[in-house]
Amino acid sequence: MTNRQITLKKRPVGMPTPDDFEMATSPVPVPQDGQVLRRTLYLSLDPYMRGRMSDARSYAPPVSLSAVMVGHTVSEVVESRHPAFQPGDLVAGYDGWQEYACSAGQDIRKIDPSLPPTTAIGVLGMPGLTAYVGLVDIGQPKPGETVVVSAASGAVGSIVGQLAKIRDCRAVGIAGSTEKCRYAIDGLGFDACVNYKTDDLVAALRAACPAGIDVYFENVGGAVLAAALRLINRGARIPLCGMISEYNATNPPPGPNLRPILANRATVRGFIVSDHADRMGAFLQECAPLVRDGRLRYREDIVDGLEAAPRALIGLFEGRNFGKLIVRVSPEPGHRP
Repeated sequence: MTNRQITLKKRPVGMPTPDDFEMATSPVPVPQDGQVLRRTLYLSLDPYMRGRMSDARSYAPPVSLSAVMVGHTVSEVVESRHPAFQPGDLVAGYDGWQEYACSAGQDIRKIDPSLPPTTAIGVLGMPGLTAYVGLVDIGQPKPGETVVVSAASGAVGSIVGQLAKIRDCRAVGIAGSTEKCRYAIDGLGFDACVNYKTDDLVAALRAACPAGIDVYFENVGGAVLAAALRLINRGARIPLCGMISEYNATNPPPGPNLRPILANRATVRGFIVSDHADRMGAFLQECAPLVRDGRLRYREDIVDGLEAAPRALIGLFEGRNFGKLIVRVSPEPGHRP
């Protein structure tokens, strides 16, 4: 048996290309005492991966050249020498772009068998926790306030808007197509959604936010951030989650005018979700029942085959995906061909 892996061949300049990755093989590892061998079922593709491909200084170390690309996964336990795990268990971990992984049990967790396994790397995984921490802990929305979120149809933004509605706020999204805006309103219950590609951003946001913006959840940066800043209210909070429009820039883009932050005494706080693992319990306690009951909805964009991961990740930065982007690496137990 061999373990297929996708490694980082070279560091991208600008937008990644398929040539930046390489398929490799290695023997399937053999678990030692206290270890668990698992087979990857699903791999999550997320914007943070672009930063890990670069050797620029950041909050986390870069992926080394020739090393397996990082990524959150759902896996099936194949063999266990750890008392807490048995063959057949489904677990969430950080096994990366490969078909098999083996390590001690403390870096994986069993997932709720009553829910689809992909939720553990989507709505109830890192993206969902990111939305929860950013909105609830940093944004601190109050009933009646207006919450605006960019990348509103994406894995994080879609959850932000729904959690805002659950907290009796007005939820306004910003997305990149008519279809995505329609999904935010009709599928997720947003009050309004602005198409940043076709609308006059400031005018459209002003119409969608007649009382101004109290919480702006930032995923995009650039012109979208600049437009939102013009409409923030006094005391606004801005959870700064990501700036995907700038991740592939070869030169630093010009920044937006930050004077509204000063004039309105707004709070901007950058956050990295890995610093908030202690909030996972509270997040799952609130949100897992919402998912189970259909009150917290999600959409997944699943591509098949480990070899599809490089092009799918590139498509993420081009806005091709619609919903949480996931690679089906292996069939689920009971669904083998």
